[in-house]
Parts: sequence; structure tokens; C-alpha cells
Amino acid sequence: MASLDRVKVLVLGDSGVGKSSLVHLLCQNQVLGNPSWTVGCSVDVRVHDYKEGTPEEKTYYIELWDVGGSVGSASSVKSTRAVFYNSVNGIILVHDLTNKKSSQNLYRWSMEALNKDSSPTGVIVSNGDYDREQFAENPVPLLLIGTKYDQIPENKRNDVLTRTAFLSEDFNAEEINLDCTNPRYFAAGSSNAVKLSRFFDKVIEKRYFTRDPSQMTGFTDRKRFNFKSLHYD
Repeated sequence: MASLDRVKVLVLGDSGVGKSSLVHLLCQNQVLGNPSWTVGCSVDVRVHDYKEGTPEEKTYYIELWDVGGSVGSASSVKSTRAVFYNSVNGIILVHDLTNKKSSQNLYRWSMEALNKDSSPTGVIVSNGDYDREQFAENPVPLLLIGTKYDQIPENKRNDVLTRTAFLSEDFNAEEINLDCTNPRYFAAGSSNAVKLSRFFDKVIEKRYFTRDPSQMTGFTDRKRFNFKSLHYD
């Protein structure tokens, strides 16, 4: 097992959205009983079978890098996190479905990780005029995960999911909404499990089977990520 090839996936989002609980669930298939704040970065590993059930099937390590979620604008905070953004193969963007601000800040997190030193000082959000083509050619696969689905009253869930639906379009990414305290959301054969497997396959594909080496370590063309500052509806 020690000789398995591996890929690096960042797990980004504000403090308190449930990143550590999510990573623990993905890697240990167990609920994290007493989550605490992540300082710096915590790394856990998941074993993934690439193209499972096909002749190309191969086992890989998925390194999930849970980056501390402080959104302070201080340059020292950003420079400290920048060391974690090297040689990234995929990004999971995590937001709290009950916290609108955490959804807004996903644009900020993606900018910081993909452009490193060019993260914005204010919240970058979409109001329908956002140019989604800026992400269309992004070589780093993205996955969007909304947490605390169980905490939304049933009569409010459609409204919340409608409000956040544009995120997956903006980031050109698949979307999973779940409760990190319930393993059934990733039950074998479920739509969430399929989406997650498809995302990891894409990350591995980009890392090991692309002919363009620039797509193996991260996104460096800063011009593609000059976001417009837009208001949040």
C-alpha cells in the first residue's frame, strides 16, 4: 500500500462549515464525535479505486488537505496558507447551507488557492452577470459540498437549494449537499457516492493521464481569474 500513487486535494471553506467532519467521514467512514478548529492544515488519506470495475481499475491514495478556515485579510494569514496551495490536483469547496456568508466566500477561497498571491480583499460573488467561462478551462477539478443540510427546516430546503444552485454553475462543478453526522449520505451506490467517485477519478485523470504538465500542479494563468466584484442577491 505504501507504494500507491497519490493526488493532493484541498478542502477549503470558512471556519465552522464542517470541513474536518467531512474529511473524517470521507476517510474513516465515521462521524467525527468532537470536531475542533483546524489550525494550519490537517491531512488525512482516503483509498480510492480509479475507474472501479473496469480493466483500467487502479488504487490510489487521495490526500485530503483540510486548510484552516480563517478568512482574515492579513497578508501574514494568506502567506501562511500559501504553502499548502502548491502542487494541487483538486479542490473541494465546502460551505454551510445555513450560512449565506460561507457560500459567498467560496469565490474568495477559490481565488486565493488558484491565484495564490492575488486573493481579493472583499467578497467576490455572483448576481447572474458572472462570466462562468472563467472556470470553464480551469484544469484543477472542483467539487462543491454544502453541509448541515439536516439543520434546514424542511419547508425552507427548496429555497436554500435554489439560492445555492448557481454556485455549481459558476464553478463548473458538481454539487453534493449533506449532513456530515450521517454516513448514509455517502452510502455505496448513492448519487453522492457516484459524484464523489467521479470527482476523484477526474482528479487522478488530470494528474496522471494528461499530456499537459501545466495541468498537473495547479492553475497559473492569473488573467483567467480576474473576477468582477458583484453583489450577492
